[in-house]
Amino acid sequence: MKKLIGIVAAFLLMASTALADTTIKVDGSTTVLPIMQKIVEAYMKAHPDVKISVSGGGSGNGIKSLIDGTTDIAMASRAMEQKELDLAKTKNINANQIVVAVDALTPIVNPANKLSEITLAQLKDIFTGKITSWKDFGGDGPVVAISRDTSSGTYESWEHLVMKKERVFPGALMQASSGAVVQAVSKNKNAIGYVGIGYLDASTKPLKVDGVEATAENAKAKKFAITRDLYVYTNGAPAGAVKGLVDFLLSADGQKLVKEAGFVPLK
Repeated sequence: MKKLIGIVAAFLLMASTALADTTIKVDGSTTVLPIMQKIVEAYMKAHPDVKISVSGGGSGNGIKSLIDGTTDIAMASRAMEQKELDLAKTKNINANQIVVAVDALTPIVNPANKLSEITLAQLKDIFTGKITSWKDFGGDGPVVAISRDTSSGTYESWEHLVMKKERVFPGALMQASSGAVVQAVSKNKNAIGYVGIGYLDASTKPLKVDGVEATAENAKAKKFAITRDLYVYTNGAPAGAVKGLVDFLLSADGQKLVKEAGFVPLK
């Protein structure tokens, strides 16, 4: 009897240890990162038995990690490409797309720049290298184009929505994160870059595009020209602790945190 009790006690101890060691790994988009950081902080406070690690290495890296089976949740600021979906299938990964927020991809300049609005056509000309001087806008000095790096979902969204499949020219200064874009533009009076709406702050100045301001209302109504969805991807339908985290992200409380992070909630 004592032996049986000992076995049961050991089993219960192992079960409680397994529960305490429940971990979720989240990787990917630096645009989605501020949202996920708020979500994770609130979720772990309510569920101390769940440990969650979050890193923002870019949408491409997050998707690659999901395909390789090294992350539970991939954050992405663009939809997975067909070649990525096909590769995932070869590795028995069923990429499951979940829209978590809406974003207005916003061009920003240094606050010293007198420009207040720009057109999509002008943005394309700047980032293809056709416009190289602020004289074209009534100013002076060279235009310094600041772009995200090519592994970024933000870069790919910009390429699709603004560049119309043309590449950002080699003279643009590539940055590894949205925060780095903000910092680079804030320190250079001749710079222009682009970031998700959640990265707008007083250190840079957002530009209207085709006369429309980047606001939550305009993004939700799709009036702002450079609007996109933000995603997380899981391997199949979320289950267990991953489901708990995703459900919280999509809940009313979770969507309030999306808004607090500066992005546009789904409802």
